[in-house]
Amino acid sequence: MLETLGLAGGRELLLFVAAVAVLNATPGVDLLLAVSRTLQAGPRAGVAAALGINAGCVVHALAAAFGLAAVLAVSGTAFALLKWAGAAYLLWLAVGMLRQAWRAPGDARAAAPAPPRSLWADFRVGVLTNVLNPKVALFFLAFLPQFIQPGAAHKTAAFLALGAWFIVQSTVFLLGVVAVAARLRQLPASPLAARWLNAAGGLLFAGLALRLLTSKPQLG
Repeated sequence: MLETLGLAGGRELLLFVAAVAVLNATPGVDLLLAVSRTLQAGPRAGVAAALGINAGCVVHALAAAFGLAAVLAVSGTAFALLKWAGAAYLLWLAVGMLRQAWRAPGDARAAAPAPPRSLWADFRVGVLTNVLNPKVALFFLAFLPQFIQPGAAHKTAAFLALGAWFIVQSTVFLLGVVAVAARLRQLPASPLAARWLNAAGGLLFAGLALRLLTSKPQLG
């Protein structure tokens, strides 16, 4: 089956699984979003964000399989446009969290509970934070071919198979992260701790936006 798809052998696929695990555990926008939404709104919100993130990975996997991601690698304009859109969205999220942290505990706006966000809204945020990150597209384009045999007759099918495995493994990992964050959310909390959480999250999102703005399209 592996040879039919043109995928590398069993040992190389084990390396692929290990590499995906390391990449999943590396702190970044996706991990931060899943944790922050779980701590702020509960496990259902975290699950919705995690599923949205991996829906975004589906888009990137399809783009890599059908050559769309290659456009980002060779077109500086396309890369810059997507990069600026992604950074702007991350900054918008950061500003929202920092505004919540800035409000004093006695502020009537801070004391009133925030209106509940729909699960669809959390799913949409997850999709957008992932899809608007051109580095994810270039990652799929640079990473997946290393595990496909050079003479494979069905490279598109091999891309899709590896992309599907990546998405399944990433989904399982993020759902595990949500489960851990949900347990932490049950610990006693204070308004001050919530403010610090929002401040830290806002600063991290702003930092990730800055890093995205300074990134360049590199394939290795």
